Amino acid sequence: MLTFVLSETFRDVRRAGRVGVSAVVMIGFSLVALGGFWVLSSNLGRAVEEWRDRVRIVVYLKREPAQADVPALMERVLEVGGIASAVYVGKADALKSLAGALGKDAAVLEHLPSNPLPASITVTPTAEAATPDATRALLARLGTLPEAEEVVGGLEWVERLAHWRRLLQFIGLGVGALLGVAAILSVTTATTLVLHARRQETEIMRLCGAAEALIRLPLLLQGMFQGLVGALLALALLAVAHRLVAPHLDPVLSLTVGLPHLYFLPVSSLGLLLVAGPLLGGLGGYLGRGAAR
Repeated sequence: MLTFVLSETFRDVRRAGRVGVSAVVMIGFSLVALGGFWVLSSNLGRAVEEWRDRVRIVVYLKREPAQADVPALMERVLEVGGIASAVYVGKADALKSLAGALGKDAAVLEHLPSNPLPASITVTPTAEAATPDATRALLARLGTLPEAEEVVGGLEWVERLAHWRRLLQFIGLGVGALLGVAAILSVTTATTLVLHARRQETEIMRLCGAAEALIRLPLLLQGMFQGLVGALLALALLAVAHRLVAPHLDPVLSLTVGLPHLYFLPVSSLGLLLVAGPLLGGLGGYLGRGAAR
């Protein structure tokens, strides 16, 4: 019986002809669109998580405290709450860091009459405080310190990056859903054409007492097979596109969001795309079965 079902399935695939090929192509396109947006959103998500861990708040002081007063100042800063660590940076250390950043142009600093840089405290928020509302509250609390001249830092641009990620996810799901519906309708059309082509065989099988499930199963498997081929096509296209596009996008990602390169989808995500193809095809085959009744 298994041999019969499989042979009928591949006969139905051949009977579908060009309509079946178009169904495979539509399933492939829908999964390519979904996978492409998935790649972009997952990379943005990775950038958001990395930069959220790097968030720093800088408290610029009105005047540089005496060295003996620094421990007491740092203790009061930590008592503000929501702080994982705090590092005091004196005026001399700030000037040294600036000279390192300037590199060969650091000689211009020697002509300054005095050190213009303020002393500061670099604060690293805790994971709980690394949210927009919590960060704003932490900025406000640090601003109440009598020694604080200005407090800068926050998560605004990181949250904007997260907003773009959510937007990409929404667009990707929308485009993938529209193309997925088109793919299902293509499989449904192919299945309906096969049903009409083999209607005489179907009637004979019913008269001979064949179970309805045995008659319909090859049609369902036909749709799932088309979906599997479409999914494999989509994975191949995504892999080729990543190999061709990633080298050109890597410098842009490094400069804009700090990612060293464009990461491809993990194996688990590729597995989901591979499973989605037969599901779309199977649903199209099932609807084709209903359309023929």
